[in-house]
Amino acid sequence: MTFLPIPKYEDLDAAAKAASDRQIATHGQTFTTLNATLLRNVPSYETYMGLYTLREEIAPWIGERAVTLFSFAIADESDCPVCSLFFRKILVDSGDDPDNPEVTETEQLLMDWGRLIVRSPHDIPEDFYARLETAFGPERRLTLLAYAGQVVATTILATVGRIALDEALYDYRTPAHD
Repeated sequence: MTFLPIPKYEDLDAAAKAASDRQIATHGQTFTTLNATLLRNVPSYETYMGLYTLREEIAPWIGERAVTLFSFAIADESDCPVCSLFFRKILVDSGDDPDNPEVTETEQLLMDWGRLIVRSPHDIPEDFYARLETAFGPERRLTLLAYAGQVVATTILATVGRIALDEALYDYRTPAHD
């Protein structure tokens, strides 16, 4: 049972409908249960949708696939079905195997970092930081970490808020999600 009620689009006030319409027009995003839940408070919605602004900034220099793998690693390590299945769907629909992807060195670095951010943010090894510093300049490291923070925040919201899984994600569940 959801902790945060999910309003229907037709029940939203004018400001919430405008925010949703703007997000869909700008980012081509569908109206998910998480988005619908956030639309009860437009400032909350806009804060969490900032994730897409950061995504659009990092995708040109690491690639869409790398962003999705990074996001999936964070969401999966967070044990958030709503978020991990969202990214799993993107990977599966593009022909990838999210459980055993063939990755570049940079993609692996990002996936490992995403899991470390969730699992042990106080214990990331110095040699791992050195690898990140070699791969990415300071501004890019900041942007990647800010994006990761948004993904983590979204997993917390979805988990603690007990957000219902979108029906479009049902077919992407694994035994771990049952």
